[in-house]
Amino acid sequence: MSPLDVVKQLKPLYAPSAKHPSIVEVPELAFLMIDGRGDPNSSAAYQDALGALYGVAYTLKFALKKADPERDFKVAPLEGLWWTDAERPSMAALDSDRDSWNWTMMIAVPDAVTAAEVAAAAEAAARRRPLPAAGRIRLERFAEGLAAQIMYVGPYADEAPTIAALHAFVEEQGYELRGRHHEIYLGDPRRTAPERLKTVIRHPVMPV
Repeated sequence: MSPLDVVKQLKPLYAPSAKHPSIVEVPELAFLMIDGRGDPNSSAAYQDALGALYGVAYTLKFALKKADPERDFKVAPLEGLWWTDAERPSMAALDSDRDSWNWTMMIAVPDAVTAAEVAAAAEAAARRRPLPAAGRIRLERFAEGLAAQIMYVGPYADEAPTIAALHAFVEEQGYELRGRHHEIYLGDPRRTAPERLKTVIRHPVMPV
Protein backbone atom coordinates (compact mmCIF):
# COMPACT_ATOMS: atom_id res chain seq x y z
CA MET A 1 0.00 0.00 0.00
CA SER A 2 1.32 3.46 -0.92
CA PRO A 3 1.81 5.97 1.90
CA LEU A 4 -0.91 8.58 2.33
CA ASP A 5 0.12 11.63 0.28
CA VAL A 6 -1.64 14.90 1.17
CA VAL A 7 -0.22 16.65 -1.89
CA LYS A 8 -1.76 14.07 -4.26
CA GLN A 9 -5.03 14.03 -2.33
CA LEU A 10 -5.36 17.82 -2.57
CA LYS A 11 -3.55 18.42 -5.85
CA PRO A 12 -5.43 21.65 -6.80
CA LEU A 13 -4.19 23.24 -3.56
CA TYR A 14 -0.55 22.31 -4.14
CA ALA A 15 -0.28 22.75 -7.92
CA PRO A 16 -1.87 26.08 -8.91
CA SER A 17 -1.12 27.85 -12.17
CA ALA A 18 1.96 30.06 -12.29
CA LYS A 19 0.22 32.35 -14.79
CA HIS A 20 -3.29 32.81 -13.46
CA PRO A 21 -4.30 33.31 -9.79
CA SER A 22 -7.32 31.37 -8.57
CA ILE A 23 -9.80 31.32 -5.71
CA VAL A 24 -9.90 28.02 -3.81
CA GLU A 25 -11.63 26.56 -0.78
CA VAL A 26 -9.09 25.04 1.61
CA PRO A 27 -10.51 22.36 3.95
CA GLU A 28 -9.58 22.01 7.60
CA LEU A 29 -6.31 20.09 7.87
CA ALA A 30 -4.11 18.79 10.68
CA PHE A 31 -0.59 20.20 10.99
CA LEU A 32 2.52 19.94 13.07
CA MET A 33 3.21 23.57 13.98
CA ILE A 34 5.84 25.71 15.66
CA ASP A 35 5.83 29.50 16.18
CA GLY A 36 8.60 32.06 16.21
CA ARG A 37 9.76 35.53 15.27
CA GLY A 38 12.70 36.93 13.34
CA ASP A 39 14.57 36.93 10.05
CA PRO A 40 14.46 33.40 8.55
CA ASN A 41 17.80 34.04 6.84
CA SER A 42 19.73 34.78 10.03
CA SER A 43 17.68 33.58 13.01
CA ALA A 44 19.02 30.57 14.92
CA ALA A 45 15.52 30.12 16.33
CA TYR A 46 14.15 29.66 12.82
CA GLN A 47 16.74 26.99 11.98
CA ASP A 48 16.04 25.24 15.29
CA ALA A 49 12.33 25.31 14.49
CA LEU A 50 12.81 23.73 11.07
CA GLY A 51 15.13 21.07 12.48
CA ALA A 52 12.57 20.16 15.12
CA LEU A 53 9.65 20.20 12.69
CA TYR A 54 11.29 17.87 10.18
CA GLY A 55 12.75 15.69 12.93
CA VAL A 56 9.37 15.16 14.57
CA ALA A 57 7.57 14.69 11.22
CA TYR A 58 9.89 11.91 10.07
CA THR A 59 9.99 10.25 13.49
CA LEU A 60 6.17 10.27 13.54
CA LYS A 61 6.01 8.81 10.03
CA PHE A 62 8.28 5.87 10.83
CA ALA A 63 6.66 5.22 14.23
CA LEU A 64 3.19 5.02 12.67
CA LYS A 65 4.44 2.87 9.80
CA LYS A 66 6.10 0.45 12.22
CA ALA A 67 2.96 0.17 14.36
CA ASP A 68 0.61 -0.15 11.39
CA PRO A 69 1.83 -0.02 7.75
CA GLU A 70 -1.58 1.26 6.68
CA ARG A 71 -0.95 4.48 8.66
CA ASP A 72 2.24 5.32 6.78
CA PHE A 73 2.27 8.76 5.16
CA LYS A 74 4.51 10.81 2.93
CA VAL A 75 5.98 13.80 4.77
CA ALA A 76 4.28 16.85 3.26
CA PRO A 77 6.03 20.05 2.13
CA LEU A 78 7.04 22.75 4.57
CA GLU A 79 4.47 25.55 4.87
CA GLY A 80 4.67 28.92 6.57
CA LEU A 81 2.26 31.56 7.83
CA TRP A 82 3.86 35.01 7.92
CA TRP A 83 2.69 38.27 9.45
CA THR A 84 3.78 41.42 11.24
CA ASP A 85 2.21 43.28 14.14
CA ALA A 86 0.38 45.68 11.80
CA GLU A 87 -3.40 45.75 12.27
CA ARG A 88 -4.27 45.06 8.62
CA PRO A 89 -3.38 41.74 6.98
CA SER A 90 0.33 42.10 6.41
CA MET A 91 2.27 40.68 3.50
CA ALA A 92 5.56 40.12 5.31
CA ALA A 93 7.55 39.44 2.16
CA LEU A 94 7.31 43.16 1.31
CA ASP A 95 8.22 44.33 4.81
CA SER A 96 11.81 45.56 5.00
CA ASP A 97 12.30 44.81 8.72
CA ARG A 98 12.67 41.04 8.70
CA ASP A 99 13.48 40.90 12.40
CA SER A 100 9.85 41.89 13.00
CA TRP A 101 8.41 38.97 11.03
CA ASN A 102 6.24 36.52 12.97
CA TRP A 103 5.93 33.02 11.60
CA THR A 104 4.26 29.68 12.11
CA MET A 105 6.06 26.90 10.26
CA MET A 106 4.06 23.75 9.69
CA ILE A 107 3.79 20.37 7.97
CA ALA A 108 0.46 18.69 7.18
CA VAL A 109 -0.17 15.27 8.73
CA PRO A 110 -3.01 12.72 8.43
CA ASP A 111 -6.23 13.57 10.25
CA ALA A 112 -5.97 10.45 12.43
CA VAL A 113 -2.70 11.56 14.09
CA THR A 114 -3.15 12.28 17.81
CA ALA A 115 -1.49 14.77 20.13
CA ALA A 116 -0.11 11.88 22.19
CA GLU A 117 1.56 10.40 19.10
CA VAL A 118 3.11 13.78 18.28
CA ALA A 119 4.41 14.18 21.84
CA ALA A 120 5.93 10.70 21.72
CA ALA A 121 7.57 11.46 18.37
CA ALA A 122 9.00 14.71 19.73
CA GLU A 123 10.54 12.90 22.71
CA ALA A 124 11.96 10.16 20.48
CA ALA A 125 13.39 12.62 17.96
CA ALA A 126 15.06 14.66 20.71
CA ARG A 127 16.70 11.52 22.11
CA ARG A 128 18.35 10.79 18.77
CA ARG A 129 19.97 14.20 18.27
CA PRO A 130 19.87 17.67 19.80
CA LEU A 131 16.57 19.34 18.87
CA PRO A 132 16.14 22.23 21.30
CA ALA A 133 12.78 23.25 19.80
CA ALA A 134 11.21 19.77 19.68
CA GLY A 135 9.19 20.39 22.83
CA ARG A 136 7.46 23.32 21.13
CA ILE A 137 6.00 21.28 18.28
CA ARG A 138 2.24 21.00 18.56
CA LEU A 139 -0.58 19.32 16.64
CA GLU A 140 -3.24 21.78 15.52
CA ARG A 141 -6.11 21.81 13.05
CA PHE A 142 -6.16 24.77 10.69
CA ALA A 143 -9.25 25.80 8.71
CA GLU A 144 -8.08 28.34 6.13
CA GLY A 145 -11.28 28.40 4.07
CA LEU A 146 -11.65 30.67 1.06
CA ALA A 147 -8.28 31.80 -0.29
CA ALA A 148 -6.50 33.16 -3.36
CA GLN A 149 -3.35 31.48 -4.59
CA ILE A 150 -0.78 31.30 -7.39
CA MET A 151 2.42 29.36 -8.06
CA TYR A 152 5.62 31.39 -7.88
CA VAL A 153 8.81 30.06 -9.52
CA GLY A 154 12.09 31.69 -8.54
CA PRO A 155 14.20 32.90 -5.61
CA TYR A 156 12.37 33.59 -2.37
CA ALA A 157 13.77 37.13 -2.29
CA ASP A 158 12.02 38.00 -5.58
CA GLU A 159 8.46 37.02 -4.61
CA ALA A 160 7.18 40.59 -4.15
CA PRO A 161 5.83 41.24 -7.70
CA THR A 162 3.95 37.91 -7.70
CA ILE A 163 2.45 38.65 -4.30
CA ALA A 164 1.43 42.15 -5.42
CA ALA A 165 -0.23 40.63 -8.51
CA LEU A 166 -2.12 38.17 -6.30
CA HIS A 167 -3.36 41.01 -4.10
CA ALA A 168 -4.51 42.95 -7.17
CA PHE A 169 -6.38 39.85 -8.39
CA VAL A 170 -8.12 39.56 -5.01
CA GLU A 171 -9.36 43.15 -5.29
CA GLU A 172 -10.44 42.70 -8.92
CA GLN A 173 -12.51 39.65 -7.98
CA GLY A 174 -14.40 41.52 -5.27
CA TYR A 175 -12.59 40.13 -2.25
CA GLU A 176 -10.34 41.52 0.44
CA LEU A 177 -7.46 39.99 2.37
CA ARG A 178 -7.92 38.45 5.81
CA GLY A 179 -5.73 36.29 8.00
CA ARG A 180 -2.08 35.58 7.29
CA HIS A 181 0.14 35.37 4.25
CA HIS A 182 0.74 31.67 3.50
CA GLU A 183 3.55 30.01 1.57
CA ILE A 184 4.05 26.35 0.65
CA TYR A 185 7.60 25.38 -0.27
CA LEU A 186 7.64 22.66 -2.93
CA GLY A 187 11.39 22.74 -3.59
CA ASP A 188 14.45 22.12 -1.46
CA PRO A 189 16.74 25.19 -1.60
CA ARG A 190 19.69 22.93 -0.74
CA ARG A 191 19.21 20.89 -3.93
CA THR A 192 17.33 23.19 -6.32
CA ALA A 193 18.66 26.23 -8.15
CA PRO A 194 17.00 29.42 -6.84
CA GLU A 195 15.44 30.23 -10.22
CA ARG A 196 13.68 26.83 -10.24
CA LEU A 197 12.23 26.85 -6.73
CA LYS A 198 8.45 26.47 -6.64
CA THR A 199 6.38 28.18 -3.93
CA VAL A 200 2.61 28.28 -3.61
CA ILE A 201 1.68 31.84 -2.58
CA ARG A 202 -1.69 31.92 -0.81
CA HIS A 203 -3.74 34.39 1.20
CA PRO A 204 -7.16 33.85 2.76
CA VAL A 205 -9.84 36.19 1.49
CA MET A 206 -13.42 37.24 2.15
CA PRO A 207 -16.05 39.03 0.05
CA VAL A 208 -15.99 42.82 0.32
